[in-house]
Amino acid sequence: MVDSTLDQVGKNLSEAMRFLGEEQREPEAATERQHFSRSCIPGPLQGDGQDVATILRLVHNLIHEEEDEEDKPSQNRMQNVGEHGQMALLGHSLAAYISMMDKEQLRKLTTRIQSDTTLWLCRLFRYENGSTCFHEDDRDGLVKVCRLVINARYEEYATEGYVVLNTRQPVIYQGASCRSGLGQHLCSQLGLPLSSLCTVPCNTLFGSQHQMDVALLEKLIKEDINAGKLPLLLIANAGTPGAGHTDKLGRLKELCDQYNLWLHVEGVNLATLALGQVTSSIMAATRSDSMTLTPGPWLGLPAVTAVTLYRHEDPALSLAAGLTSSHPVEKLRALPLWLSLQYLGHNGIVQKIKHATTLSQQFLQKLQSLSCIKTLVEDESDSPVVLFKFNQEGSTASSGSFCAGEKEVCDAFNRWLGEELAELVPTSGIDVVELEDEGTCIRFSPLLTAAVLGTREEDVESIVAKMTELIFVMSSTMSLREDFREETHKRSPSLRYINELAWPGLGVVRYEMQANRMDEDRKKQEQEKINTELLKKLQDLDTDILFSTGPEFVTEQGCIFVGMVADDVDVSDLVDTIAALGRDIEESGKGMLRQLPVVGSVLNWFSPIQSSIKGRTFSLAAGSLDSTEVTYSTKAQADRPSLQDTPISSSKKLPGQKLFRRAGASTDSTETSSTQAEATFQEENLTGIGSSINPPISPPTPETPHHTSGDLVSEKNLKSPSEIDDSEDSDDMHPEGQEAEGSTR
Repeated sequence: MVDSTLDQVGKNLSEAMRFLGEEQREPEAATERQHFSRSCIPGPLQGDGQDVATILRLVHNLIHEEEDEEDKPSQNRMQNVGEHGQMALLGHSLAAYISMMDKEQLRKLTTRIQSDTTLWLCRLFRYENGSTCFHEDDRDGLVKVCRLVINARYEEYATEGYVVLNTRQPVIYQGASCRSGLGQHLCSQLGLPLSSLCTVPCNTLFGSQHQMDVALLEKLIKEDINAGKLPLLLIANAGTPGAGHTDKLGRLKELCDQYNLWLHVEGVNLATLALGQVTSSIMAATRSDSMTLTPGPWLGLPAVTAVTLYRHEDPALSLAAGLTSSHPVEKLRALPLWLSLQYLGHNGIVQKIKHATTLSQQFLQKLQSLSCIKTLVEDESDSPVVLFKFNQEGSTASSGSFCAGEKEVCDAFNRWLGEELAELVPTSGIDVVELEDEGTCIRFSPLLTAAVLGTREEDVESIVAKMTELIFVMSSTMSLREDFREETHKRSPSLRYINELAWPGLGVVRYEMQANRMDEDRKKQEQEKINTELLKKLQDLDTDILFSTGPEFVTEQGCIFVGMVADDVDVSDLVDTIAALGRDIEESGKGMLRQLPVVGSVLNWFSPIQSSIKGRTFSLAAGSLDSTEVTYSTKAQADRPSLQDTPISSSKKLPGQKLFRRAGASTDSTETSSTQAEATFQEENLTGIGSSINPPISPPTPETPHHTSGDLVSEKNLKSPSEIDDSEDSDDMHPEGQEAEGSTR
């Protein structure tokens, strides 16, 4: 018969998970979330209690509060917890209920739970005659193991304490590829000086550069022994945190046995011990004195403790070190894992780990077909961690790229690639890592993410497809960075090239004002305004290029950051446009200032107006004072183009073609009929911008001369209304073909 209370605990948990997991709520729920959002500031506890539904609704609204504020789904949304994950959550609820049982009954139950879990884990991961320690922080197991070794090596430590350590200073060894801060954490928890921590460099000549140098380790051990120190413990890796490489565990174990050191192993590759076929390098971990497992991420189990397996024959020392406990309630930490392991079963556990390793191999094979990708995999035949980076030298588009040898630029591009892949395929678990020798790299480690995110083989295909597109753009951008810099230098001093190596894009530029007599502070303010307006104008252009203010923290302010570009971009045309728009914005500002009585006279003194001007006309649209020479010479009222009509492209732009694309190089078709070209040109002439953006297409030479469209407009502007009507009537009498021909000249 099932306990009614246990049954109710399970129902309450299922109801709570269903409620919190709901993402589509009724319309009135949105208003309710806004109410809770406004009242999320901590306040006094209400006098009357609230029911469970109200409290769960508050938790739900707080979880999705960020989505409501940004009016878009959050990328960091909680993952969907499967049934095996709900068993782990149920374990936490049951632990609270079981803790209220009778002490004797509680002792028997907790002993059974811990014994079962210990037996299952030791058999799964091939660790014979082992004991277990369950801990929330995955570093606590190693801390307690160190205490065990100190108690075992210093016989009077239990009575004398740290005084006995002065006789022979203990030394803990770790590899340079160990996770950051681990050694410092050990010394802090154990009360040891940092001088007790010895970091062993990795290989420099032979073997992986992420593996501990065994020969150098032995040399350091001998030096410490000769100095009167006591080598205590060695921390080795079965899958380094960054590259996922495995130390030479077999050789290290022999060295530890020779000098009486305790060998502790940790790393993600320990999960493969549960598979049917295990590499010899990983199998050597089963001979270690202790090792820490993290089954939570491996199996997709939320809030499950880490486990440290160890071998030691003295239970009293294990109790003194904290590896075991006499309090039955502390043994309940194993309950969530105990329930989850039973739910998955042996086959289910192996299947999840096997699925993750299969994803790694599938992804690695796909990467090998990409010539511009460099893989940093320890064992390509069987590696659960795939580390790679974009390598411009292997790209077919890299011909003399100036940044091919710039480490900062390559790191920036790889960081951008990793972040883009993580955003485009969020279920992939792609992340970015920083390595001392290789710089910024991208890591795919499904053993840590696949079970939680639900990564499938289709996701691997999506990663490769997206990466292929991004790599093409990255290669093109790198190849054109030098051209962008040179073209910017040609237009100095109006444009200044900013050498931002950490920017993953074409480059950074800033428009410089040509006001030498202006105060520096005033000039800086005006220049910042011009560049801000220039950025807005560039962002409004019909182009695929992204213009922005760059990252939040940059060395130079008031700059324009040009993003990734394709290989058909006309860099010279792009830089010309930036310079032209900047000049127009600067001149437009001067035109407005000259109309002010006092400011205009001062500005005219600093920047005198040309003496050759015979007359002046004020343009209300542009807010500027222009010469009348154009009016007298053409006998027409010339319209000053606005900033939107500024010439922004010197190349021919076909219908549907984006700006700054070279003709014949873009993916758009470059073949258009003469009828389409003539119709396009006629339409552009009517708007007044056709001759400025795209040069006219020359028609066949006519047999009889005709007026150009510009002459027709000028003559009509000088005629009276009646004369214009008569002229229009006479124009209607021309044949249709001649009218079209004349309008295109």
